[in-house]
Amino acid sequence: MRWKVAILTASDRGFRGEREDTSAQVIRELIEEEINGEIIEYRVVPDEKDEIMAALIEMTDYFKVDLILTTGGTGLAARDVTPEATLAVIDRQAPGFAEAMRMISMQKTPKAMLSRAVSGLRGRTLIINLPGSPKGVSENLEAIMGQLPHALGILTGLVGDHGNET
Repeated sequence: MRWKVAILTASDRGFRGEREDTSAQVIRELIEEEINGEIIEYRVVPDEKDEIMAALIEMTDYFKVDLILTTGGTGLAARDVTPEATLAVIDRQAPGFAEAMRMISMQKTPKAMLSRAVSGLRGRTLIINLPGSPKGVSENLEAIMGQLPHALGILTGLVGDHGNET
């Protein structure tokens, strides 16, 4: 199965072209190599809740992607609003992904407890918030990569909840 994936970067500096989006490059490489994902939409938006929400809604409702990975905006700074935007558009939370990422990251750095990343479902799309740094993206994605195909299979109806193909 080839999964349809979108990447959304929330970054004021990235949006203004003042910073190269290396985190999205890491996401692209890992998703294409590890789960046979196809990046069908990529966007950089400023750290504005309404713009993040609009992009997430368009990626799910128009592009009908299976998975959206966001990068950036998950910290404690006043402009870090990606979790709030995500919570505003999802139907249900899927907290295990964010919990697993924090648990694995805490083994590497106590700063991982500062992450406010969330994960959830909008329709049949899984949305997962990742940190803004390339290293953080890589470590967090590696923590959950093994469960992504099964989760996406359940969401799309290709796999039953207990691993039985439908």
